[in-house]
Amino acid sequence: MNVSRETSERLDVYLSLLLKWSPKINLVSASSLKGAARRHFDDSLQVASLCPKNAKTWVDLGSGGGFPGAVVAIALRENGLKVTLIESNQRKAAFLRSVSRETNTPFTVLASRIEAVDPLQSDVVSARALAPLVDLLMYTERHVGDGGISLFMKGGTWRNEVADAQKKWRFNYEAHTSVTHPDAAVMEIGDLSRV
Repeated sequence: MNVSRETSERLDVYLSLLLKWSPKINLVSASSLKGAARRHFDDSLQVASLCPKNAKTWVDLGSGGGFPGAVVAIALRENGLKVTLIESNQRKAAFLRSVSRETNTPFTVLASRIEAVDPLQSDVVSARALAPLVDLLMYTERHVGDGGISLFMKGGTWRNEVADAQKKWRFNYEAHTSVTHPDAAVMEIGDLSRV
């Protein structure tokens, strides 16, 4: 995803905050900090590029260090997209609020458990490294609106996760090959219902 100079500058600020805070509150693994620009930011930008043109709201579940949610908010800042990040860890939520403030990017941070948040009826729901697909769909059902989609970043076992999830859920999906790893995928899921 090509980004503007302003977006690139905001992502640079975000990266400096990540490098500063992560050793103290374990936002991402220490080994991934060296390649954070590609490993975390490019990974999240590919999700932003899948945002439907008519989307007005985006909810990121279990945001942790803000991937992909905070990157999406920065990348799509000019689109007027209302982004909400749900993160139950208070220190990580404080970090995310700092990212919003320091990058001058408005997004909401809810420091709560996903299942405790009132249904948000969002156009897009996303998550990265949170739970198996079968569990993510339970969270999604609560927060995705009619006609909304989910975008989940999944590793090399995504096909097995789809097979497991199809035992409990009906859904349409498209697997977009990850730009950061050929075996990984961004799962685009729609028309979700229980079996």
